[in-house]
Amino acid sequence: MMGNREKRTYVVTSNPIVRQKRGTRDIMLDVIIALIPTMAFGVYNFGVPALTVILVAMVSSAFFEWAYRKLLHKSNTLGDCSALVTGAILAMALPPSSPWWMVVIGSFFAIVFVKQLYGGLGKNFLNPALAGRAFLTASYAGHMTNWVIPRTLTAGFAADATTMATPLAYLYSGEAMPEYYSRIDMMLGHLPGSIGEVCTIAILLGGAYLLIRKVITWHIPVSFIGTVAVLCLIFGHEGYGRIDWMGYNIFAGGLIFGAFFMANDYSCSPVVPEGQIIYGIGCGIITVLIRYFGSYPEGVTYAILVMNLCTWAIDKLTKRYQFGVSKEDIKAMKQAKKEAKKAAKEEGGAA
Repeated sequence: MMGNREKRTYVVTSNPIVRQKRGTRDIMLDVIIALIPTMAFGVYNFGVPALTVILVAMVSSAFFEWAYRKLLHKSNTLGDCSALVTGAILAMALPPSSPWWMVVIGSFFAIVFVKQLYGGLGKNFLNPALAGRAFLTASYAGHMTNWVIPRTLTAGFAADATTMATPLAYLYSGEAMPEYYSRIDMMLGHLPGSIGEVCTIAILLGGAYLLIRKVITWHIPVSFIGTVAVLCLIFGHEGYGRIDWMGYNIFAGGLIFGAFFMANDYSCSPVVPEGQIIYGIGCGIITVLIRYFGSYPEGVTYAILVMNLCTWAIDKLTKRYQFGVSKEDIKAMKQAKKEAKKAAKEEGGAA
């Protein structure tokens, strides 16, 4: 009996133990698939310039990742598709009229300075695409606030008109919202703005795919969008009904896109659900503060970047302990550490 038994070799490893065959490449491909409705509508709405921005951003991001790691004799990481995701999200956050050279600069900053200099994927403490957008906004404000008229609105404007103000610009200035900016139009994407931020329905389709595939959870998007909705409903704004003001702030700008595709970066967002909710609430509060009191009508980019910097503190605050360890045990361990430090100081002083 013993001689007929099959010999098996077991590999013993430490936790965490992955229980499903799903790696970084699979997750990144899911994100790219989720972006397809938004990218497709952006190209339809803004034409060839939008397609050019998307292709330049993705190709240049991949090139800079390959070149940086090649020059420093590091392993090639293009296969994980994370550079393509960074480029795609950066493109979605840019105006369709962005010149190609500016897109290349944004990709370079995002990949080299924000991602690779800190060790690559999983070690960056800021969302690379968002940091790239913030850098371009600070460096090329004119290009970053040049909003072309989308295809869905060209019929209502003069033949020689090329640009127009966004809904957020009207909200920020306190002017009355034009009739062609209804909440339904905003959901359908009939408005100017960044390539991937205008069509709420397309964004929600992609967000639903990410939730179904369990790439993200509901905690950050719901707490982020919900906080903005509640604060805008409470405080309102002169000249607008509270419901109208809340609706405009939700559907205008990059709130929904940011909540689903930008705020959920694994390396710079909290790990546990409690921390993710705190993080989302913080993003919502900062977004509303910037929109109410800032010098720039949109606050989503800077809100997420600020909360990226707070992720370590949130993770520390919401840290979970091993199963079976009670709060009393934790208090006892902390007290023991304090007493040990105090004893060490006394011994050092006596010496």
